[in-house]
Amino acid sequence: MLQMESITLDKVAGPTHADLAQFERDGFVVARGLLSADEVMTIRDEFMAQADLGPVAGLFDSSRLIENDPLARYPRMMHPHRWPDLEVGKLAFRYMLDARIDAYLTALFGEPAIAAQSMFYFKPAGARGQSLHQDNFYLRVAPQTCMAAWIAVDDADEENGGLFVVPGTHKIDIACPQAADPKISFTTEYVAPPEGTTPIPAIMKAGDCLFFNGSVIHGSYPNQSTDRFRRALICHYLPASSTEISQHYRPLWAFDGSVVGDTIGNATGGGPCGTEGPLVSTPH
Repeated sequence: MLQMESITLDKVAGPTHADLAQFERDGFVVARGLLSADEVMTIRDEFMAQADLGPVAGLFDSSRLIENDPLARYPRMMHPHRWPDLEVGKLAFRYMLDARIDAYLTALFGEPAIAAQSMFYFKPAGARGQSLHQDNFYLRVAPQTCMAAWIAVDDADEENGGLFVVPGTHKIDIACPQAADPKISFTTEYVAPPEGTTPIPAIMKAGDCLFFNGSVIHGSYPNQSTDRFRRALICHYLPASSTEISQHYRPLWAFDGSVVGDTIGNATGGGPCGTEGPLVSTPH
């Protein structure tokens, strides 16, 4: 068991009644100022320093990149918490199991949460966005669904490639995706919003955290700014009562820093669309 900070849930503020009502209605809610300015600066500086050191096999995901793509200089980092010898690994593990996130997840799930994934996205100026998608198409958590905690490391808006979400789509099934437009998205799957629904921007300040259900359709804009990053630390979770998840997200972690055993099986088959999806990545 890895040593965790001694913060207990009864000392951490979770979602308000209004937050819970919004999550029930829309499938997402923003925890404003969940991380302090100093914490955000530390995360930003350490991940930028690691990027400056160059690729690390298995950590930097350089797939789906094209010539002169700004993401080739700043590819996303997948599962950095699996790299405990790196400073970014220590940070990712710490915040993946942060008690403040635990407090929100426990309230939103209605039960304890288990951690499955961490990611860091740089999204430099000029980078393509990511097409609309649903996270549980990739994680395949059952019988319920997964949840994301999306921490803004920079202010995120429509200009620099912030997220947009489709309210109410947490109540729909996982859809079979279509092909995405590679001119505007570096990921390949696209899920069309159902008739009568509209994507809305999730405007966030650095330190805010967006929690959203694994069925929520969401994506991100291209970064149309000339000099702004849109960096984010993102983690995915599942409820403790889950019976299965894609094998590619193991090991799973409890919030006390221990590895979850064999009580949760591997998802079989290819979900509703007959595909395995990416082996280690969930687009954001």
